[in-house]
Amino acid sequence: MKRRSFITRSLAGGVAAGSALSLLHPQSVLAKRPRKTFSIQETGRYDLLLKGGHVIDPANNINSKMDVAITDGNIAGISANIPQNESKKTIDVSELYVTPGFIDMHAHGFYTDLTTSYQWVRFSDICFPSGVTTVLDVGSSGAETFEQFKKLIDMSKVRTLALLNISATGMNDKGEQDPAQYKIPSMVEMAQTYPDIIIGFKTAHYWTTPPYDKIHTPWASVDAVIEAGRRAGLPVMFDFFPRKPSDGYPARSYRELILEKGRPGDIHTHVFARHFPIIDENGKVNQDLFKAQERGFIFDVGHGAGSFVYRNAVPAIQQGFRPNTISTDLHGDNTCGPVVNMANVISKFLCMGLPIEDVILRSTINPARIMNRPELGQLTVGHTADVAVFEVLKGDFSYVDTSGGKNFGDQKIYNILTLSGGKIGFDPYGLSYPYWENAPKDSAYWVNPSGQYF
Repeated sequence: MKRRSFITRSLAGGVAAGSALSLLHPQSVLAKRPRKTFSIQETGRYDLLLKGGHVIDPANNINSKMDVAITDGNIAGISANIPQNESKKTIDVSELYVTPGFIDMHAHGFYTDLTTSYQWVRFSDICFPSGVTTVLDVGSSGAETFEQFKKLIDMSKVRTLALLNISATGMNDKGEQDPAQYKIPSMVEMAQTYPDIIIGFKTAHYWTTPPYDKIHTPWASVDAVIEAGRRAGLPVMFDFFPRKPSDGYPARSYRELILEKGRPGDIHTHVFARHFPIIDENGKVNQDLFKAQERGFIFDVGHGAGSFVYRNAVPAIQQGFRPNTISTDLHGDNTCGPVVNMANVISKFLCMGLPIEDVILRSTINPARIMNRPELGQLTVGHTADVAVFEVLKGDFSYVDTSGGKNFGDQKIYNILTLSGGKIGFDPYGLSYPYWENAPKDSAYWVNPSGQYF
């Protein structure tokens, strides 16, 4: 389809994220009109008021202009018109969207692990600028390396949960290809030791092309991770590669994975990768996907550097298939493209026709529930105040897949402000700042810490 004709026909709601460190976009509403001055007063029942924004909160069926009040790091009120004098601080978010902070259910942040050839990322650098407040690290660490990774988790500003790799040594060829490293009792013990962080297990990259043998049987990795999940009572994630019958062994089929092996609540990531039978030779979406979802099996995007192609995604979405969750598979080889960040990946789905309410659903409350963290991903009073504030830009935009294709859209998300636990984690344009001359005269702003005034 030609660029112009696609943009003309595209459904409302195409979106993507600007670079975290870019200058203010010239099309931004912040560049087009003055914004009300950040308001500060000494008293008020609320700590912070986000005023005048368009709230989308699928968990509570909210999709309208609302004010959001925050106290002690939690959502304290949502109403059509909360008086400004009831809050100590008020931020004007008119003409902006206000949603729960995004949850990225597939990323890699064990950046101090030098035993792997992969390059992981520092979540604190990348997540807040794209509206992400919770991230799930999927298998970067294993039972023998998780406690090293936990040191990074404890330091991260971004809430970080984890899936343990089936390999005790984490995500590297040495362990993932060696069934002797599938140490199920150690995995279960580690998950029981850190239940606030470890929410399941993952297998990936197992024996994609070498000949099978008595040790490397077709389903060794999948069967082991499912057994670990069964013993711990936790879900598992599959990064899977189907194979035809070979070496006297039967096929390792996608159908068997999603309809027989995988349990309700288990997750297949990279659903739109090239190597899955998502679309048949007649251009029809594989009906096994719908059957699997009906039995509670989960499909995750896991975009990555090589796991998302439009030739699978576009026809599947046009024919009614929806992945349960949208995620990035963030790592060091895709942050400069084709992933960039979470908001950019969300944008691709908006530009394939999903409405904004739908992509917010699949980026907030859906992953929260799948990870058994239902207190996240919503703006319910009393719940933690994880919030993304962004706008939708209009224009001509293009988005690439991982195999040399691109698509066009006429809108993109431009993240403006991110709050985590009620604290501002990203505000490069100063919505929460007073104009410098209006900074309180008794504040540290006016103090010269050196004590020299000559």
